[in-house]
Amino acid sequence: MECMNKREKFNKILKDIKEVKIQGAKNVAKSALSAYYLFPNSKSKRILLSLRATEPMLSNVLAKANKQSKGSLLSHFDESQNKINKFVHKLIKNNDKIFTHCHSTTVVNALIYSKKHGKKFQVYNTETRPLFQGRKTATELKNAKIKTTTFVDSASFVAIAKENKKDKTYSTKVFLGADALLSKGVINKIGSGMIAKIAKDEKIPVYIIADSWKFTKKKVPIEERKASEVWNNAPKNTIIKNPAFEFIPRKYIKAIVSEKGILEYDKFLKFSS
Repeated sequence: MECMNKREKFNKILKDIKEVKIQGAKNVAKSALSAYYLFPNSKSKRILLSLRATEPMLSNVLAKANKQSKGSLLSHFDESQNKINKFVHKLIKNNDKIFTHCHSTTVVNALIYSKKHGKKFQVYNTETRPLFQGRKTATELKNAKIKTTTFVDSASFVAIAKENKKDKTYSTKVFLGADALLSKGVINKIGSGMIAKIAKDEKIPVYIIADSWKFTKKKVPIEERKASEVWNNAPKNTIIKNPAFEFIPRKYIKAIVSEKGILEYDKFLKFSS
């Protein structure tokens, strides 16, 4: 983007966030911050906040933009990731089979850190339709030499459930990212609620791996995306629902793993409220 002028850079970031070319709440927040500093005014902030309503980290970062320098805000992301990496490393046991869904930069970075620091484990992940963000996860893990098996979304039960203990394919832990941390639970990519429910029923712990800046007390809407992402040229008058996210009740969650530690939900809320 070096050859672009400021307005072109700003508009390109807007487009890439809206079209999910920039993926993951942290990457969205960092990119939005860069766009905001091109034109640091209330209009820019309103435009950026309108792009992805289910992203409180974006809102939290922009709220801090007038109070902290860009450098200090960006340094938080690296510092937070480094702390999360070490907490996740403690959670992973050798021979774990860790199930994850969609693409979370925080989860992927933590898994790569644990691999580099001697943990032996493998990952099960979903392809994550309709935009296939799980393929990005699988590619990044494969590049880090982490054994990864990708399942179609509708095979989540097969990948997680202990019914499959005879062939030892079942998961031992579930690591999910988060787009929003709320008082009553978490919002993450569509499919996450189903996965968390299966894991709870199978007594497999679900850990939410996320920066605490994703916490909000505000009501967070569920983004409904274009039907064409699911089925382009669908038969006329066919109704297609394409919610991008869903709610995971806190009762399904073993702990929140943030830069504040590995905390049960009540304790995490005390640190974040």
